[in-house]
Amino acid sequence: MKTDRTACFNSVKRAVVKVGSNVLTKDQGLNIGLIESVSGQICRLIDKGVEIILVSSGAMAAGVRKLGLERRPDEIPKRQAVAAVGQAGLMMEYEKAFELYEKKVAQILLTGDGLTSRKRYLNARNTLHTLLSWKVVPIINENDTVSVEEIKFGDNDNLSAMITLLMNADILINLTDIDGLYTKDPRVFPDARLIPAVDGIRKEIEKFASDIPGALGTGGMSSKIKAARKVTTAGIPMVIAKGTKPDILIKLFSGEEHGTFFVPKKEKLTNRKCWIGFNLKPKGLLRIDKGAAKALLERGKSLLPSGIVGVEGEFDAGAAVEFKNGDGEIIGTGLVNYSSADIRKIMGLQTNKIEEQLGYKPYDEVIHRDNLTITGN
Repeated sequence: MKTDRTACFNSVKRAVVKVGSNVLTKDQGLNIGLIESVSGQICRLIDKGVEIILVSSGAMAAGVRKLGLERRPDEIPKRQAVAAVGQAGLMMEYEKAFELYEKKVAQILLTGDGLTSRKRYLNARNTLHTLLSWKVVPIINENDTVSVEEIKFGDNDNLSAMITLLMNADILINLTDIDGLYTKDPRVFPDARLIPAVDGIRKEIEKFASDIPGALGTGGMSSKIKAARKVTTAGIPMVIAKGTKPDILIKLFSGEEHGTFFVPKKEKLTNRKCWIGFNLKPKGLLRIDKGAAKALLERGKSLLPSGIVGVEGEFDAGAAVEFKNGDGEIIGTGLVNYSSADIRKIMGLQTNKIEEQLGYKPYDEVIHRDNLTITGN
């Protein structure tokens, strides 16, 4: 996969770099030396013409140390309060580190619902584009102070994937505390083997990831694989590498093989299709037959009522819904032209029977191909 890596990094104009809690923390507090090292590497890349967006964990660790706590509290309100205290300290350290290289930074705190609204999604993208045009480094974190389960991204691995898609970046680099994806947890099993490249995330890969937990952060290796699935499905590569390795970003951009490289699908999704497929929360589900699945996956067709065999949930026209094949595998997400009640009436019918059944026919398609995103393998 060396050719893939070399060609990939040679063509990168915009990258998202995610730094995890396990990399940023030291003795229950922030690892200032690591912050300075990563910041310096980012500045060197910026000076070479690469735009960098940084997704950084570490607010909780900074807050724990600043408040003199022995460990992170268990109660959600207290954890949110600790994160609020720590976020200021985290940004202060980044500001000092980037100032050494005469670079300015901007803090952006997001919640999941900030990207589900198309208007706010576009606004966030415009803000980030403006910051990059000003040569300001955006530093993004989840807004832990106000996040509740319904609006959480879940972890910064997922957040970094969403930002990569939002900004149509050329690569996502996920810096963690181990060298990449292994066949087993290398901290426990001496015979664990590093997987240098992954071309397609299959069940075997997911199994490897599930056996490697995260120690301090919210996301272990499984959440990183989920992030890789999102971005590679959209045609964007991802690398998992060890963030504490000296000059790791510079080495990656020089073509050196470090960590695990996730090979992207050949076709890159449009920004709108990324929004539909990965930002919207599905309101229901359509079960489709083998013929419809083949038409969607192999021929890029729209979903017609004739291929639908079941409807789950209640939703209006315009809602985002998932669709799955006969094996129960989720294939993708799309925006429906009909409500769940109407789809139940027309499913299995040819398009020329829609008006006869409903009394009207605004569309032939239940989901037009321009409004659906294939998210499965």
